[in-house]
Amino acid sequence: MSNDKTVKKSRLKLFLPLAFFLTFCILLYVGLFLEDKKELPSALLNDPVPEFSLPKLKQPNEIVTQETLKGQVYLLNVWGSWCPACKVEHPYLVKLAKRGVRIIGLSYKDEDADALRWLQRLEDPYTFNIVDKDGRLGVDLGVYGAPETFLVDKKGIIRYKHVGIVDQRVWVEVLKPKYGQLQKEVL
Repeated sequence: MSNDKTVKKSRLKLFLPLAFFLTFCILLYVGLFLEDKKELPSALLNDPVPEFSLPKLKQPNEIVTQETLKGQVYLLNVWGSWCPACKVEHPYLVKLAKRGVRIIGLSYKDEDADALRWLQRLEDPYTFNIVDKDGRLGVDLGVYGAPETFLVDKKGIIRYKHVGIVDQRVWVEVLKPKYGQLQKEVL
């Protein structure tokens, strides 16, 4: 009798790793496919862009601050030449810039030479780029990775955060209506 219990316990122990693995797979599936990762909340939503003082990529002697950016609605696009998804997003940002959308780049944890080569090779959609070599501004913004895009109003308040690639669907369905509405607001 006790031998039967021992055999049953041994068999049960064989299935424990399988049970853990299946539980992990279910949680991974829910995390990857059922939750909308593009809608990650930003702790800074409706707060000002954090204080910073960083150089421009193409004019390293010019310093940009959060105050410099006030007065116009803009997209703050976090990117890096090391980022494969940024390469996918880039042609659409070029189209938006040609339509007059103001896009400020945040060269995130990148080497200046690599970022400059990237922009020369793929075209530069940015009004200008801010160099965030050590990622401090990214951390202050709550950046998870690249690309990420923040919609900022004329007063320098973050109104929306998009995680992932900005493409035609994201622009038309999400960002364009919000951008247009913010453009109409008076300072």
